[in-house]
Amino acid sequence: TVTQVKTRARDGYEAVQVGFLPARKLNQAESGHQTRSGGKFSHLQEFVVDDLAEFEVGQELKADIFEVGESIKVVGVSKGRGFAGVVRRWNFRGGPKTHGQSDRHRSPGSIGAGTSPGRVWPGTKMGGHYGVDRKTIRGLRVVAADVEKNVVLVRGAIPGAKNGIVRIEKQKI
Repeated sequence: TVTQVKTRARDGYEAVQVGFLPARKLNQAESGHQTRSGGKFSHLQEFVVDDLAEFEVGQELKADIFEVGESIKVVGVSKGRGFAGVVRRWNFRGGPKTHGQSDRHRSPGSIGAGTSPGRVWPGTKMGGHYGVDRKTIRGLRVVAADVEKNVVLVRGAIPGAKNGIVRIEKQKI
């Protein structure tokens, strides 16, 4: 549902703010902002559009805004994998399993030189937090759009876990 139409005169740019998923709790500022749209939504997203005349506050957007065969991009948050080592996070090969190695099977090996430079270079690939990143997959195609169920079927991989929230945009070619 469209919650706000941003105009160049008032906001400095043209965009449409869309709300989705019903909210259980909102503070007064959020609640007041969404009163004109006729609903209370837990998520708000902005989309830059070419023609603002097509949209008005309170208008529901359905799956039929996408055409079959249309090129789209999908933005989502990748699955979180917690603290991951270099083998999982950066596809390192790890060390040899035999020939005297007792604790180097999945270690990164050397992470830099010695006395000079005497430090580890910024950006060196190491173990750490992996996942929960915003990922954009471009060049996907719409297979079908079911208006009754309000579902868009996409050919290709979508970032994130099942039932995750994704942003679907028409791709500018």
